[in-house]
Amino acid sequence: MDLLADLNPQQRIAIQHGRGPALVLAGAGSGKTRVITYRIAHLIRNGACRPEHILAVTFTNKAAGEMRERVQALMGLSRTSEPLISTFHSFCVRLLRREIHRLGYRNDFSIYDTDDQRRLLKQILKDKGRNDKELSPREVLGRISFAKNHNVGPGQFAAQFPSPSAEDIGELYELYDARLRRGNALDFDDILLKAVALLDRFQEQRDYYSDWYRYILVDEYQDTNRPQYDLLRLLTSRHQNLFVVGDEDQSIYKFRGADIQNILRFEQDFPGARVIKLEQNYRSTQNILKLATSVVENNTERKGKVLWTENHAGDVITCRRSATARSEAAWVSRCIRDFLDEEPDYRIAILYRANFLSRNFEEALINGSIAYCVVGSVAFFGRMEIKDLLAYLRIIFNPEDDIALLRIINTPPRGIGATTIDSLTRQALEKGVPLLQLVREASSDATLGGRACNALRRFLELIDGWQARRDNATIGELLGSVAESIEYKKMLEKDETAEEAANRMENIEELIRAADESQDKGETVFEFLDRASLSSELDTLDPNARVSLMTLHSAKGLEFDVVFLAGLEEGLFPHSQSSNSAADLEEERRLCYVGITRARRKLFLTWTPFRRNFGPSSDSASMRSRFLDEMPPELLDEWSEGRDYADDDEEDPFAVVEDKEEKPVWKPSAGAAPAPQPKSIAELRAYLKQVQPAAKSGDAAHGATRSLKSGMRVRHAQFGDGIILSRQKVGNDFKLIVTFSRVGRKTLIERYAKLEAL
Repeated sequence: MDLLADLNPQQRIAIQHGRGPALVLAGAGSGKTRVITYRIAHLIRNGACRPEHILAVTFTNKAAGEMRERVQALMGLSRTSEPLISTFHSFCVRLLRREIHRLGYRNDFSIYDTDDQRRLLKQILKDKGRNDKELSPREVLGRISFAKNHNVGPGQFAAQFPSPSAEDIGELYELYDARLRRGNALDFDDILLKAVALLDRFQEQRDYYSDWYRYILVDEYQDTNRPQYDLLRLLTSRHQNLFVVGDEDQSIYKFRGADIQNILRFEQDFPGARVIKLEQNYRSTQNILKLATSVVENNTERKGKVLWTENHAGDVITCRRSATARSEAAWVSRCIRDFLDEEPDYRIAILYRANFLSRNFEEALINGSIAYCVVGSVAFFGRMEIKDLLAYLRIIFNPEDDIALLRIINTPPRGIGATTIDSLTRQALEKGVPLLQLVREASSDATLGGRACNALRRFLELIDGWQARRDNATIGELLGSVAESIEYKKMLEKDETAEEAANRMENIEELIRAADESQDKGETVFEFLDRASLSSELDTLDPNARVSLMTLHSAKGLEFDVVFLAGLEEGLFPHSQSSNSAADLEEERRLCYVGITRARRKLFLTWTPFRRNFGPSSDSASMRSRFLDEMPPELLDEWSEGRDYADDDEEDPFAVVEDKEEKPVWKPSAGAAPAPQPKSIAELRAYLKQVQPAAKSGDAAHGATRSLKSGMRVRHAQFGDGIILSRQKVGNDFKLIVTFSRVGRKTLIERYAKLEAL
């Protein structure tokens, strides 16, 4: 096929770029993935280099998989070699499996996911006698990750990031890194940092990999952090053939360490770089693009693009003010039902700034019998039963992995009590040896007690038996043997409902099938474990789902026929934490731009002056987002819900008298001044009485509190966040079945569970 035939002029210029650095500024929906994949094919077809000397890196497994499929389709499947198309983390793991021994690690290192990291830090806090409510593991890990992404070690932490807790966090950081190293383990940040350290310290390896990967292509360059930037500089030390594609207007991951300056200063970092702009959009209508541009052009940190499209103008964008978050969700649900009735093949998304906003939408969709998926729920490799089995696999191949051992030593329960485990953990820490070594010593310690010794010996017999088979058995056979030997099914049937136990066993069977497929493809056990550790919820996004709910950050890179962008209120979007920083506010504006440009055909914007469960004071009205005021009035069709507020309900400002019939009560003409922003409940009521018809007297007010019910998101002090699957009356109590993201399904008595509604 002629690679140039179906490309626009700017895309052709990009893929035909020769040697040297190039920056492709690719606006939303401008075909950036096509440019990268066609350039790879062009380099190979024109003999610039062999396929294996090309490296393309991106940020998600899903994006890497799509790029591989496209390149294979362009080049054909008969080639014996192919380019390496990978995520940054997967590439670094591949490098470290070969070279990390030079840094003093064994090549069979473990990778700790976020759950493993929290377990490790909780153990450190416990060993130090610290209260994890003073310094929560999540907060400490977040600050450690931030430091690592800025190349700041434990010794420099307090000086670089001064705060009242900086000294404490610096000490925990040092202990955390030491425990990782002792366990021959890396966290996600270490994967990048160790790869950078290796190439920086060992010139022979740096020259080898720079010579091997002669052309390097980077997707979503605006999302790179400092270690990723350093990695690219090291990999291009012998050449300057760096081709990056990105959009500064879509840089939204500062909280993960992304540095927008990487793309803004590209020409300074790589002198002589060629800059190519892709401004033709193939996704959205003209009105959607105009709206997105009107918001993001208020930013100063941008290189500047003018998106245009040959698509039709499309509808103006509906902006709706709802009386409450519940009525907002109900209206969105009704609209979705209408769209699906008319266009069953439409893909629809509800996007929001914060996860807590999903609850009302989920309830409304359930009530409307509309199937949906929530992006950000527990991914396959994050499920309890999968993590349990993989922890066994990790300890079989890396006996120094203390966190994996702590997860499985009494799972299923085998009579090894918490006191025994705490004692062994403390001794292992004092002696500086792996926990499994202390378990072996304790199994023959007469002072420990016969029951505990016997339990430890039985556990060790299982571990030794699997380790003896690990070089000859397949991964699937080992996993099957583990599940059968520990009687995992029996544990599930005891703790779960029959249906849930069956579902979890089906997941284990799927894990075994995945392991077999992995080995059929020639993957080693470490490559299989690496892939599991580096998976994310986006990897399992259902491309056929008709309705998807997700945060704006999760939506990046996706597109939908219809988008509902919800919660456009000051303090929520833009977020209150961005109000004191111009740079943070600009990122919020870029996030709004990303949300708008996910829409292909129709876009709806919603907000409400009253939203429960948000903000420090729930008794004040919210103002509509400043982003709405940055949008041209002629592009907005503004509506206000036909409802009124009760005068005599001062105790509950959220109680409303609902009008049975929805009707628009405010629709300004093009160019009209925006409605006044209420600063208090009294001011809001006064304004609404001027513009709204009175509510019907027969309607009842909402109560201030709600009982627990099916579909509700809740939080448990021990089990974490979950969703109520059912609520049944049993005698004088109510029985709840709740599925928790961390521990799976649990049956609880409502009055004892102390669940917090989210």
